Amino acid sequence: MPLAKRIIPCFDVSSEGRVIKGIRFREHIDAGDPTELASYYDREGADEVVFLDISASHENRDIMLRVVRKTAEVVFIPLTVGGGIRSVEDVRRILASGADKVAINTAAVNEPDVINRCSEVFGSQCIVSAIDIERMYIQDGESGHEDKTVLKTDEGNCWWRISIYGGRKPVNIDAFQWAEEVVDRGAGELLVSSLDFDGTRKGYDIAFLKELSKRVRVPVIASSGVGKLEHILSAFTEGNADAALAAGIFHYKIYSIRDVKNYLKEHGVEVRL
Repeated sequence: MPLAKRIIPCFDVSSEGRVIKGIRFREHIDAGDPTELASYYDREGADEVVFLDISASHENRDIMLRVVRKTAEVVFIPLTVGGGIRSVEDVRRILASGADKVAINTAAVNEPDVINRCSEVFGSQCIVSAIDIERMYIQDGESGHEDKTVLKTDEGNCWWRISIYGGRKPVNIDAFQWAEEVVDRGAGELLVSSLDFDGTRKGYDIAFLKELSKRVRVPVIASSGVGKLEHILSAFTEGNADAALAAGIFHYKIYSIRDVKNYLKEHGVEVRL
């Protein structure tokens, strides 16, 4: 029997401790209290929740442990926490505050060995590599990208670079190569967010997900861009993702967790009801 696909609401949390939602990692508006939302999604049947302190790395500050603890107290499903995690000790404090997994992005790009160290101490099952990707389109005849994975998409040929500090700083590293490296270093899961698709409600970056799922041996979480039920179905049936993360459609009550799971079940996708 195939493993059930997971539906995961995500909270992008501001430095004020509020859940916010934006478009392409910008233009954020308030979407509620993380503790209240986490409790609500737990009751609604979410499989996990993800809590991302999106400005911690950019502001060079610690993650808000008080908010993490309050959130962990009200959920009985796995909680992944990310943002501003730079060391083994940071991971220890996050897990001690009630999280089940940690998501690491900026620190891993700046110092890749942090993935090895954290995985060795805590186990790969709780180390999630968060990867923010951006399409880089290539004109016909353009050279200089021989070391990148170039794919044909509906919008043209492109490769994908990564970004750090909450999407504020691009890094000239091929996203597929980076994903393979962090898995080799001990990441047990990949959380992929797209700067191009975030908040647009046009769907996930299926081209990237489809290729990535072929190249890594760990679960892939699709993130950024979901606007309708068909997008989540596509993440599983075309992108071969193991989990689908969404924010706006849940925060603004466009769909409920139950709506999503019933729709997927009707279309032959195994989910936990």
